[in-house]
Amino acid sequence: MTVVGMVSPGYMGAGLGSALRAGGARVVTTLTGRSDRSRRLAAEAGLEVLPALEDVTAAADVVLSVVPPGQALATARSLADAVRATRADPLIADLNAVAPGTMRDIAAILDGVVDGSISGPPPTATPGARVYLSGDRAEEVAGLPWDGQVEPIVLAGAVGTASALKMCTAGVYKGLTALVTQAMRTAGHYGVLDAVLADLARAGLDNSASVPRAATKAHRFVDEMREIAAAQAGAGLTPALFEAMAEVYADVATTPLAQGDPETAASLTPAATVARLRFQNAW
Repeated sequence: MTVVGMVSPGYMGAGLGSALRAGGARVVTTLTGRSDRSRRLAAEAGLEVLPALEDVTAAADVVLSVVPPGQALATARSLADAVRATRADPLIADLNAVAPGTMRDIAAILDGVVDGSISGPPPTATPGARVYLSGDRAEEVAGLPWDGQVEPIVLAGAVGTASALKMCTAGVYKGLTALVTQAMRTAGHYGVLDAVLADLARAGLDNSASVPRAATKAHRFVDEMREIAAAQAGAGLTPALFEAMAEVYADVATTPLAQGDPETAASLTPAATVARLRFQNAW
């Protein structure tokens, strides 16, 4: 039986772990330093909880790092320390939303790491997420028992390729959500919310359903927007657009809506969403 270590069992990590368990893998994790919500998600996904990260790296054939972008480098260092402490040799895949440059820094810490990125919601919410992979051992991660709930796609190219793809697609998906968020907040202020959403719907741009869920993850999107800005700067483009997007999500993270969780926020109406996105800053 393949043993997969999941670091960490948040909304996405627990979802991926659930799919792997359904495919026949043993999925282990640790909850050291994790929230009560992560404990609940890990239990619901049926993940096997071990005492510490060292126990995860010692038990696992493959370890998947699924953490907020701002924690990716620190997690890589912790994994490297755990591997040294246990003399284990698991294959490690970094599936975090980071710029190619950050991914190369992670590769300098974790020898032989597979570069990965995730597109789509957790399979426990909607099956069909894609996991893009690059690097010498990408096929091994693609070959994990995903139970048809996740579509692994191996990209030609070195470490950094899968991360580059994520920076491009996330810029569109989360950038559009940020634009709609700002439009809804502004429309709410001026009393034209219903009319604005109706007009956007005619153009196929009513993305309002994604706004409350994104707001609950706004704090982690701040770092993701900065990673996208860095990726664009690395391509010789201005980073200003996604530096501004980071400011949008930083502001959203101060609102009452950001204190919820993705599982419950999705049921909010547009009016309720705007009510919980009240301005916290005076401009």
